[in-house]
Amino acid sequence: MAVKKKERETASSLPQNPETDMSPSSSITYANEVIAIIAGLAANEVEGIAGMCSVNSNILSKNRNVTRGVRVEIGTEEAAVDLYVVVEYGTPIQRAAMDAQENVRKAIESMTGLHVVRVDVHVQSVSFEKENSALEAGAQSAVLEAGDSEPAAEPAKSSAQEASETVKEEAAAEKENLTEKEV
Repeated sequence: MAVKKKERETASSLPQNPETDMSPSSSITYANEVIAIIAGLAANEVEGIAGMCSVNSNILSKNRNVTRGVRVEIGTEEAAVDLYVVVEYGTPIQRAAMDAQENVRKAIESMTGLHVVRVDVHVQSVSFEKENSALEAGAQSAVLEAGDSEPAAEPAKSSAQEASETVKEEAAAEKENLTEKEV
């Protein structure tokens, strides 16, 4: 009986209409990591951002830890973000940085309701990966167009490999000679 009475008291003390029962004493807090994840994912969506890196320039790919390269300061109603990015070579850096700022601001404000007071972008490096892969693709197509599609030559054997093969051949020949003498 006492348990049922306690359950009724607890149920009656819960807010009946959550929209109107939000009192000033109620709050929602976000861990810094939550805001950093949102910011990291939003920044990596921007064209021209090759990845994020920590302050000491350890370059990471987009699929790595998304909070790397993101520093967040959170107040009760505001957030400030620092992004440490690597841009792709050939991308207008100001355009990529402004797009990252806008994308991060929109993502944080729409998902959390926090007002983003600033998003500072720190360009730490330039990635040549996209350009290098384009050059390699161009070189491969040039080789194919020239008709030079012969298979590559077999790599040269080391002297140790040649010596090992010679010893094996001599041992096999000696074994064959012994078998012939027995017959």
